[in-house]
Amino acid sequence: MVIHLDVLREEALERHHELLRRAPPIARRLREAPVDDAIELARRGGGSLAASVFSADEAVAAHLVLGLAPFHGRILVVSRNCAKESTGHGSPLPHLVHGGPGRAGGGEEMGGIRGVLHYMQRTAVQGTPDVLTAVTGRWVKGARELDPGTHPFRKPFGALAIGDTFTSPEREVTVGDIERFAQVSGDRFYAHMDEAAAARNPLFGGRVAHGYFLISAAAGLFVDPPLGPVLANYGIDGLRFLKPVKPGDRIRVRLTCKEKSLRLGAGYGEVRWDTAISNQSGEPVASYDVLTMVSEKPVPDA
Repeated sequence: MVIHLDVLREEALERHHELLRRAPPIARRLREAPVDDAIELARRGGGSLAASVFSADEAVAAHLVLGLAPFHGRILVVSRNCAKESTGHGSPLPHLVHGGPGRAGGGEEMGGIRGVLHYMQRTAVQGTPDVLTAVTGRWVKGARELDPGTHPFRKPFGALAIGDTFTSPEREVTVGDIERFAQVSGDRFYAHMDEAAAARNPLFGGRVAHGYFLISAAAGLFVDPPLGPVLANYGIDGLRFLKPVKPGDRIRVRLTCKEKSLRLGAGYGEVRWDTAISNQSGEPVASYDVLTMVSEKPVPDA
């Protein structure tokens, strides 16, 4: 269905209602119609797979999209800024089930990966964290933390077990740490550098350490430096800062092997580590996943 906005009267709604129900993908020029009348026409049609909106006014387009969304599986919005490069419907939807309500396949038109998952069985499993870890092969918070017998960064990919855990010693955070990090990074935000101003902040009540300093300090606590099976750290997922850390606080890190995925024929695999930084009271101050590449060999060039 293509809506070109102009006017629509109540009688026009009634006149076109049955036509729209019989053939959803029709184009109708509606002269001088309020936007809400166009949305009402679509609503009376009972839903369709796709709608196209052509407008150079972002506010009008936004109003239309919100009004049409309950009745269409996908909406293409075209303006003078993107008309020349627009590829039409469907091209940006490889991960979606993008069918609409009503007669558009009951809301399910296949779209790439989501289309495959639609045909796969999905089962909800209830159990303890240890059971869920055993079933999924992915460590779940609350499951057992295993003693690997050595630093887990010394273990090649195949020797790593889901749940292998390293807990670091504590490190005290000092004013000197904060000031050196500010000098190196250039981040001189008042909450880190100005005690009086930071005291007025209702979230901090005083000077606090940079969140990214905590991540760096945590790496210093859990990294095992010599050459070994860990090849690289290629990212962090799900980073959250949970509680401020002030000068004089002490932090420690818990690092747990959460998930493994072997790259066949590459000689290494990807390992995801569930990482938690806590303070001297055991309260979590930051949580995230560390992503690494780990060799299948104890020493990668051996």
